Amino acid sequence: MKFAASLVLLATAATAFAAVPALRSDLSAEDRARVAKITRPTTDFSQAEQFETMQGGAGTVKKLINPDIFSHPAANLTFEGRQEFMVGNGLFRKDWVSSPSSTQASDGLGPLSNARSCQACHVKDGRGTVPGFDPLQRSDVVALLLRLSIPGSAEEARKRLHQGEVASLPDPVYGHQLQPFAVPGLPAEGSIQIDYREIPVTLNGGETVVLMDPAYSVNDLGYGPLHPDVRFSPRLAPPMLGLGLLESIHEDDILAHAGADKPDGISGRPNWITDVRTGKQVLGRFNWKAGQPTVEHQSSNAFSGDMGLSSPMFPSHYGDCMPAQTSCFDLPHGAQEHLGEHEVPGRLMDFVTMYSQNLALPQRRKVDDERVLAGKALFYESNCIACHVPKYVTSRDAKRAEHRFQLIWPYTDLLLHDMGSGLADGQDEGDASGREWRTPPLWGIGLTKTVNPNATWLHDGRARTLLEAILWHGGEAQVPRDRVAAMTPAQRADLILFLESL
Repeated sequence: MKFAASLVLLATAATAFAAVPALRSDLSAEDRARVAKITRPTTDFSQAEQFETMQGGAGTVKKLINPDIFSHPAANLTFEGRQEFMVGNGLFRKDWVSSPSSTQASDGLGPLSNARSCQACHVKDGRGTVPGFDPLQRSDVVALLLRLSIPGSAEEARKRLHQGEVASLPDPVYGHQLQPFAVPGLPAEGSIQIDYREIPVTLNGGETVVLMDPAYSVNDLGYGPLHPDVRFSPRLAPPMLGLGLLESIHEDDILAHAGADKPDGISGRPNWITDVRTGKQVLGRFNWKAGQPTVEHQSSNAFSGDMGLSSPMFPSHYGDCMPAQTSCFDLPHGAQEHLGEHEVPGRLMDFVTMYSQNLALPQRRKVDDERVLAGKALFYESNCIACHVPKYVTSRDAKRAEHRFQLIWPYTDLLLHDMGSGLADGQDEGDASGREWRTPPLWGIGLTKTVNPNATWLHDGRARTLLEAILWHGGEAQVPRDRVAAMTPAQRADLILFLESL
């Protein structure tokens, strides 16, 4: 990348970010000025920025880098908070069983499910694992969910979708997602078949990267045919890091980036979601299409959709069972009268939510390394920061004290972006179209394979390397992607080193 062009692009990006007018209601005018100054993207890549190692704010931990690095409690939790965290950890890891069972506090799984525990999908609190690219090394699908939807052709269906009663229209027999497991005596819904097509991509300098393009089908259907117009959307379990901090980014900051005029034709828009408790429209922040507004909502939805467990927010004991699956509703559930009306009572749900909100970010590594700094400059110069916004100061009004007014470095805008036809799944979710995805946070991404050596990237795990993930970018991200492809091999290596330092 030529130096003069880089300077122009950096100046343009800095101007765009400076124009983001987040008039936050939680801050005084003086604090707004301080926050605007500290969160403005740097243009000095000769040294690390102040506090850059502390990517999770005061909750950042400095621990031995090993497979458990994503599983530590935030450093700024109180003693009582750490106790709650450990209880939540136990619930996150425990295997649920079908009813009836002698382990009355752990039964109620299913009748249909994707997994028996949260940890089964979020391996050591990190990314899940796809079944495998080599057909001879395929494993059972657990962490890769197959979401199902049909087009909203009927007026009533469109009305329900618009009013937020459902985020997408389910298959009339199989529901919102395919369930590959079932309790004894009940057929599973089916098994996922993945076939990959190799796409070679030649980069500047003669390097060739082979991308894996997946195609999905379903075998062994247990309840008859799928709807003829059904659409598949594979979703890989994402890492659990820093969720409470993402929840604490002030809404005004997110919406300000949605309204900003950024280079390369990049825009971003929020996904507005119906709060199931209040019926009001709220900002979506979590999941691959920003379809969940809070950590509690996301966790409760996973208990229901992935394991068939009821909670106060999603009270059905039968999860994703559909009326056409009558045998589902003939089976016993796991709610115990002496424990409450739900299989996951409110107090247990609080522990799991608290745990999910307070998994700590590890300290950044090698922030002063010359090549890491060069890679950081390339990341900024390529305009990756238009979507992967580097830093925020969280709200003074955050629900939990440990999340308030923290400088954090998540590298996301939490907004929807058109990522092109290559990544499109054709499935709408709330306001998100079939080509749109939420910008995933990048913090912790460099330790992905330390935690799970079999982990891969993107919403369906198709990218085996970070470079492959970049090369799949299209749509709004096409121009930044092309800048990476045009780099020299040495520059691309520096860019990857920067990402691996996060």
